[in-house]
Amino acid sequence: MRRAEVIRVLVADDEPLIAAGIRAVLESAAGIEVVAQAEDGRAAVDAAIAHRADVALIDISMPVMDGLSAIEELHRRLPGLRTVVLTSFGAEPNVLRALQSSVAGFVLKNCSPDELIAAVRAVHRGDAYLSPAVTRLVLGMVAPAETARRREAAGRLAALAPREAEVLRLVAEGLSNAEIGRRLSMSEPTIKTYVSRILTKLGCANRVQAALLVRDAGPA
Repeated sequence: MRRAEVIRVLVADDEPLIAAGIRAVLESAAGIEVVAQAEDGRAAVDAAIAHRADVALIDISMPVMDGLSAIEELHRRLPGLRTVVLTSFGAEPNVLRALQSSVAGFVLKNCSPDELIAAVRAVHRGDAYLSPAVTRLVLGMVAPAETARRREAAGRLAALAPREAEVLRLVAEGLSNAEIGRRLSMSEPTIKTYVSRILTKLGCANRVQAALLVRDAGPA
């Protein structure tokens, strides 16, 4: 981490109470500093640039400029910035749009303090972070696949080794790496390695895309 091991964070949300709560959680964690707070997308872009943020937590639905447009501009102007989408149940179409972008993480606004802190640290060190709850949310929105798509998905999944397939099945249930590790009596770092290898084999950008393949393939 740069600057004496401190992660510089921007929080952008148009609901002051939620933004204040997120800020309080992050500032309670060692090595994290909230350097700016914004209530609309344009202000978020300006603040991230002015304060040289390392990580930006950005709500999808904001005035002046929506969160995803702000993220797209930030990725053009600050290529090294890592962005995390803040979302909530009820924002489903925007979540689907966000999954097509290059954001580094997705968390629900009602996640636990520990998960919020873990997401910031994960994306800052270069990992992706996708809340298991977001995985479950997206899977519930997608219609079952038609026959051709089922066959294509099943063919891609056939490339996985048995243990990889087992891990992916649990990912598709919306379990976190820690939960999968407990279920399979394996360490969390080992599960993380498995997930990374699975995503590479399947050509998926994130856990949701891999989980959707499992859904498309249908029962084994």
